[in-house]
Amino acid sequence: MAVQWNNRSLFRLLWPLIVEQILGVTMGVADTVMVSGVGEHAVSGISIVDVISVLLINAFAALATGGAVVVSQYIGRKDTRGASLASKQLLYINTLVSLTLMAFTLVLCRPLLGLIYGHIDDNVMQAAQTYFLITALSFPAIAIYNSNAALFRSVGNSRITMKVALLVNILNIGGNALLIYVCKIGVAGAALSTLVSRAAAAVLTTALLLTGHSPAISLKGIFKIRLHFSTIRSILNVGIPSGLENSMFQLGKILVSRIVTHFGTVAIAANAVTSVVNSMSFMPGQAFGMALLTVVGQCAGARDYENAKKYTARLIKQSYLVMFICCYTILFCRSPLISLFNLSPDARALAKQFLFVYGAFTPFFWPLSFALPNSLKASGDAKYCMTIAIISMWVFRVLGAHILAYGIGIGALGVWCSMILDFCFRAFCYSRRWKKGRWMEKTVIVENQDQA
Repeated sequence: MAVQWNNRSLFRLLWPLIVEQILGVTMGVADTVMVSGVGEHAVSGISIVDVISVLLINAFAALATGGAVVVSQYIGRKDTRGASLASKQLLYINTLVSLTLMAFTLVLCRPLLGLIYGHIDDNVMQAAQTYFLITALSFPAIAIYNSNAALFRSVGNSRITMKVALLVNILNIGGNALLIYVCKIGVAGAALSTLVSRAAAAVLTTALLLTGHSPAISLKGIFKIRLHFSTIRSILNVGIPSGLENSMFQLGKILVSRIVTHFGTVAIAANAVTSVVNSMSFMPGQAFGMALLTVVGQCAGARDYENAKKYTARLIKQSYLVMFICCYTILFCRSPLISLFNLSPDARALAKQFLFVYGAFTPFFWPLSFALPNSLKASGDAKYCMTIAIISMWVFRVLGAHILAYGIGIGALGVWCSMILDFCFRAFCYSRRWKKGRWMEKTVIVENQDQA
């Protein structure tokens, strides 16, 4: 059974994903920028909560990835009944996980902040606690939205999620303006705005699915809860390895960022600015990775591995083109970009070094390191991706950063060099795995499982 994607259908899938990735970053930046007028304690409180929230929200995103793979494979084999069943199971388990994490956060908010950050100023702790408690209430909403968005992408309809992301940004920014500047409730205003916008996204996408905006998927009868454990197991077989991979990645980034702090304020400022600037370069690449989940997932479901190889090669080549354009634009424009930030001459010079290392080498390895593994996951090879990612993070990025920064003595620049080593190892392992074809032996959907 062949699965056909032409250049036009691939483009219609890709460009909304790229816009959506940009909008996703905008929402987080808006909270930080708009609350900065309240004071440094407010910005600090939000920033430290965001680090923890990303770790927790990764669980929802990972389960959504598992659901997207299972639903895509059902759609690839033209099994709308199985796709609808898997969609409901994804929403059930993601909602349950989100409610559990919400309860955990509400009960242990203050101890959790104290455990991770130790002693921080009282006003920062109060701001962080306020923001954390309110945004924790949005965990079920963001879990439902992530699930719904994954379902729309599974059928190739990424335009709806892009439009919803635009609406969420408008609600968030408008809510911030009202609650922070007019109502003067500071951090609580930013948190409430985030809560309302996430809730709106969850309600809207659920309503669209219930009213038939995705004919390949039906949520009819979703409120008559009935768990189907073989389907849940299929979702978890992809979702759990993806969640562990993402969590270890975020934890590793936190540990590596602590190395930078040892080299003083100049290094911290340069690292922060570099991270903001280079984040714009890999967002288009992330969109290609998300597209591969859908395209290869459908091909794997239909056992159409020739087209899976063809479409993966095409999307990876396009990802390379986009990454080279983005990274080398940043590389050659790094001086004016850095001048937009109020940095000292020393910090400006160090940021230029960081951006040179990132921009010069990243486009050679990033697509194979972070886009290609989504093809492996879409076929069911998620455990291999998790294993390689964890090994690479701890050996090359964490241990490598310590050796380069302290042992060899190149300071904070060693953190960025170790990142490139991490990319190299991942690219080698994933491309070798893909070339050998072991991913074609994996199974996500249990054949002839009961879908009653």
